[in-house]
Amino acid sequence: MAPADYEIRVKGRLSDSLSDAFGDFTAAVKPAETVMRGEVRDQSELHGVLERIQSLGLELIEVRRVESD
Repeated sequence: MAPADYEIRVKGRLSDSLSDAFGDFTAAVKPAETVMRGEVRDQSELHGVLERIQSLGLELIEVRRVESD
């Protein structure tokens, strides 16, 4: 798998400290969700991000691969 950009949506607004747990991802807060966007190098890294979401007790709404800016 080549590096690709992903957009990950979680329910609610993430605090700055929770957003910091996702390293190089940028976060934008929408009314009822937080949208994080960043590059994922491989499947292992993607699984790590998803595991981090679960371990923090966040509700995952959507994960999708997006075109690079």
